[in-house]
Amino acid sequence: MNLPLREAAVRRLLERTPPQVPPELYAEVVRRGGRMLRRRALARRLLWLALLAAALAFAIWASSAHPWAEPPSTTTPPVSDW
Repeated sequence: MNLPLREAAVRRLLERTPPQVPPELYAEVVRRGGRMLRRRALARRLLWLALLAAALAFAIWASSAHPWAEPPSTTTPPVSDW
């Protein structure tokens, strides 16, 4: 199918009238869409809460464990009384 035939086919599809949607379908779609939006908002809030809890736990651990400090050496005894 070449370009002019494709364009003509698309024009024919766009010029047709859209099919009629049953009126009772609208209320169902609005109800499901609202539920979907509430679930997404709840999931987003829970993910932010989990991220905040993880950051807080990391900050508390880092402040108590001091992972940036080098641990004392245990392979060589300290030198004393020279």
